[in-house]
Amino acid sequence: MARRALGAVALLAALSVPATAAPCAQPAGTAIILKSADIDPDVFVWDSKQRVIDYAAGFWGSSRDVLVHSVLARPGTRAVVVQCDPGIVKPKYVTESLDAVGVRLTNGPNKGHYGWVTSQDFRRVQRGR
Repeated sequence: MARRALGAVALLAALSVPATAAPCAQPAGTAIILKSADIDPDVFVWDSKQRVIDYAAGFWGSSRDVLVHSVLARPGTRAVVVQCDPGIVKPKYVTESLDAVGVRLTNGPNKGHYGWVTSQDFRRVQRGR
């Protein structure tokens, strides 16, 4: 009986994990350089994971909310990944899901600031740079 119950628990646990969940593109500790799309390469670094999710989906209250709840990082700002939640950002005009990535800025005027970006907002630092 105990063996059967343990098997049922294991099966339920396996089924509760999404089969399509891929690991994050960059694990914690990865050195990155912030740079968004070529048209507007500046990056909003949001103060919460939910705000980066909402903004990417096209939802935000006002321009004031954007200014209050984010800092603008210039392209080339260095950071380190501190946390990553795979595939939870659903951009409004893109079919693929993105990772929500928690970062700590390591240079520039906001050095030491923690915040959230999407996996589209950065490039991995190449070794030797």
